Amino acid sequence: MQYHHDMTPEITVLDRLLEVSELFQKDMANAFAGTPLTPSRTRLLWELAATGPSTQHALATRLEVSPRNITGLVDALEAGGYVMRSPHPSDRRAIIVSLAASAEEFVRDMQRDHAELSAELLGAVAPADRDALLRGVEAIAGRLRELIEADEQRRAAGESRAAVGE
Repeated sequence: MQYHHDMTPEITVLDRLLEVSELFQKDMANAFAGTPLTPSRTRLLWELAATGPSTQHALATRLEVSPRNITGLVDALEAGGYVMRSPHPSDRRAIIVSLAASAEEFVRDMQRDHAELSAELLGAVAPADRDALLRGVEAIAGRLRELIEADEQRRAAGESRAAVGE
């Protein structure tokens, strides 16, 4: 760990990224206070807005959650009036999830707020630095995805070796 002359730890890029993550979580919690929305439920609404009506299976795959988890998310959003379930036209076992008409304006407002916040945050960066910032953030996100995937693969390999050893 690097220290300043007065022995306080130097703030790292990771420290700042963690702070930004915490601030986004706090902002989202404030924005959805008094609603049944959570980050996971909001992601599902965002996904439906982007891709249109989808089967629960397709949503689970895209959101990388279990079928049981997607059922719980859809149950809560349906109870809150945000989504509707309908039978799949050709597959009796599948359920189609779509945004409820009453939620479409809410999601449009959420998309507008997202765009405004994005512009506001980028506005804090000098115009000459914006391209470099975007490239840097994308590179960091890409590396973090790679590290997580490698860790998951190591875990899966370790678990399968442990299962063979039993």
